[in-house]
Amino acid sequence: MNVKCLFGGALFLVGMIAASTVCKAHFGLILPSKEIITQSGNKTITLEAKFIHPLEGHYMELTRPKRFGVLHRGKQMDLLQGLQETKGKGRDQLEEFTFWKAHYLVKRPGDYIFFLEPSPYWEPAEDSFIVHYTKVCVNAFGLEDGWDQPVGLQTEIIPMTRPYGLWTHNLFTGQVLLNGKPSAFAEIEVEYLNDSIDNPAMVVPPSDPFITQVVKADSNGIFSYAMPRAGWWGFAALNKANWTLKHEGVEKDVEIGAVYWVRTTDMQ
Repeated sequence: MNVKCLFGGALFLVGMIAASTVCKAHFGLILPSKEIITQSGNKTITLEAKFIHPLEGHYMELTRPKRFGVLHRGKQMDLLQGLQETKGKGRDQLEEFTFWKAHYLVKRPGDYIFFLEPSPYWEPAEDSFIVHYTKVCVNAFGLEDGWDQPVGLQTEIIPMTRPYGLWTHNLFTGQVLLNGKPSAFAEIEVEYLNDSIDNPAMVVPPSDPFITQVVKADSNGIFSYAMPRAGWWGFAALNKANWTLKHEGVEKDVEIGAVYWVRTTDMQ
């Protein structure tokens, strides 16, 4: 065999192994301290905004977001000024990364859809930027009104299953919108947040394909997934933006993700 071909093939194999090791699924995260507010409970919730590999528990740097707000009964409120910069690190990480915290006092009944638009994140392993438009819904005082309303983000997931009060093994169904229209055959990555408070022990996947589940939307952008464990689950519908950004003077593609988080609870 030609030595150059052998050497080149070896380099290709090493490159493929490195790529499969590095290119893990990224997820924007808005994690509320509770997803259902009752009359007898604490009315103030803490929200954490992160950029992570959920199952592996690895953080990435999240610079100050471009937008952070809440939609309640048709009205949006800007919460960006309330974000507090925080440092933390995930499992097996020596370096600390930036994430953000906010506190929100719930005063009125209804559904509160918290949303975040981050600043673009440069991912060298993918040679592209990543922007994940992230949402989570918190219900207050029993009025189930507004959980299926769009925020108006460039891309977002509209839940077709009520996104709270979910039992483990419930089927979550959502519709992916891109520029306000259904995103046909979008690919959706699904991951479990391994440090969910519901999780009695860390999940140890037998191999890489178990880390990120993948489903495809239908021609109307609709997808479903049954969640097998109690805790927080993230859904990231990925598309390529119709715009680019410059990195070191070169135009680069932008991956835009519509991310939605829901929590499941074991039935006692």
